[in-house]
Amino acid sequence: MKPRTFVEKIMDAPEGAVVFRKPDIILTHDNTSSIYQTFRKMGGEKVTDPSQMLVVLDHNAPPADAKLATQYQDIRNIVSEQGIKLFYDSGMGICHQMMSYHARPGMIIVGSDSHTCTAGAFNALAAGIDRTEAAGIWKRGETWFLVPPSMRIDLKGRLRPAVSAKDLSLWIIGMLGSDGANYMSIEFHGEGVVTLSVSERMTIANLASEMGAKNAVFPCDDVLRKFTGEDTSGVWADEDAEYHCRISIDLSKIFPLVAAPHHVDNIRSVASVAGTAVQEGLIGTCTNGRIDDLRIAASVLKGEKVKPGFQLHIIPASKDIYLQAIREGIISDLIEAGANILSPSCGPCLGTGQGIPANGHTVISTANRNFLGRMGNKDASIYLASPATVAASAITGVITDPRMSKGDETFPFNAPQSKTNVIKEGENRKSGNVWHYADVDNLNTDQMFAGKHTYSVMSSDAQAILPLLFSDFDPSFSKNAAAGDIIIAGDNFGCGSSREHPSVGLAALGIKAVIIKSVNRIFYRSSINQGLPLIVHREAVEAYTPGDKVDIDFDKGKLLIGKKSFKFEPLPPELKQIIEKKGLVNWMKSA
Repeated sequence: MKPRTFVEKIMDAPEGAVVFRKPDIILTHDNTSSIYQTFRKMGGEKVTDPSQMLVVLDHNAPPADAKLATQYQDIRNIVSEQGIKLFYDSGMGICHQMMSYHARPGMIIVGSDSHTCTAGAFNALAAGIDRTEAAGIWKRGETWFLVPPSMRIDLKGRLRPAVSAKDLSLWIIGMLGSDGANYMSIEFHGEGVVTLSVSERMTIANLASEMGAKNAVFPCDDVLRKFTGEDTSGVWADEDAEYHCRISIDLSKIFPLVAAPHHVDNIRSVASVAGTAVQEGLIGTCTNGRIDDLRIAASVLKGEKVKPGFQLHIIPASKDIYLQAIREGIISDLIEAGANILSPSCGPCLGTGQGIPANGHTVISTANRNFLGRMGNKDASIYLASPATVAASAITGVITDPRMSKGDETFPFNAPQSKTNVIKEGENRKSGNVWHYADVDNLNTDQMFAGKHTYSVMSSDAQAILPLLFSDFDPSFSKNAAAGDIIIAGDNFGCGSSREHPSVGLAALGIKAVIIKSVNRIFYRSSINQGLPLIVHREAVEAYTPGDKVDIDFDKGKLLIGKKSFKFEPLPPELKQIIEKKGLVNWMKSA
């Protein structure tokens, strides 16, 4: 048998195959009530396997208004009625942290959140999906997977003091770019892996989503076995397996980094941006809210004071971590330094919780995204950094290197920088029936549908979505888009959160097709699940000139741009059926 990668082994299928598998765990959170509505539209009454389901209330915990509070109660009722045992109520913790209690080697885990890949730290295949797909698993118990190509990253050496797993993650993102691992499975190998704790592995796996990866995975070694208390070998790649690409990193060469506004691959050394004024800091979220992270923050802040006027928010990733931090005196040290401790939740990360920045403010955060408007205010700027860098910067009020002995390193890689990501008011981007955004890369789901609306508007309510489509990107879109329109855009279309509102809205609007240079993997799945035709064709996009007529023959795989003709690969039969049925809901009804 040909040597196989991790994902080929766990899927028992070669790269490129479309397979149906039953996940061991299906994670949902505050979007559970919306998923339930879609489940009922599919004809569902009782979930196929309640033991698969893990439900966590975390994104708006505790709820700030009556509508959200009612949604939370609706979810409690759903959990009770469906016999779901794995349920964590508001205040218990962030879903990816709660997953650490249940993820185990060799599992297949999916979740209606793009950072479900965090569970890859446990030698599991863990990947994000959208709400409609989650509803489909509730009804059918399984879902489709396209077995991805694999990337191998070999780690050697050890991280130096005051350098963290977050810095390593940003290093990799800066080296690859935000779409450098699109739809790939990332495997971490080498002697350096054993130097990384499970907490650090969770941080690294979490940020795989920001490279466009399907998943990231670590081996089942003694470090993991000690953490879980279970003696198992898990699943791992054959040593001589073939990879799409292979990268080697010396951990001792990594130094403190930031992702500068407004994109996660805009990587800079802390030394090169030191002195930049910041008004707010955030330490926590699913990326860096574990006890190790709080210990690091407290070690920097103990005996110091947060600069007057600076707002420092701390979010423990779970109640258990919060209690441990209290017992260790960490919380006292942080509060005495001037920090605010928020309830275990997603907080301001996506722009719905406490800690939204003011107009004109610059935030330095341990979260995982810094898109314009990501924290609920498109007039604020966000730097991403490690807990040590955020804590050091909170003391001075400017971005500060956390190392005692500071270097003047310059980040050695140049990731392709994003092109303009905001269309000016009054600018017309529609020619005939074509919306031309070919010059726009990294058009993310926050810009397509702002995070602040995610839970006030259900993804099942297409008519409520339509007026808000692309509102933070092109204000004219929702006013002028019509059935039969075509969208042409650049690289990494649909990156960011797994929220399905954009694909739901575009499909309901009757968009004929989206033609792009490359696409984020979750948006690709979401477009299929909503029956939204999507064509990845770099040459066709580059050939388009505003005013060109665009014709598409989906059956023949033929695309006409002006007078130029291009071929594209039609979808596999299984996925074509979903498109033909106008989405997964209808396909499920007819199955």
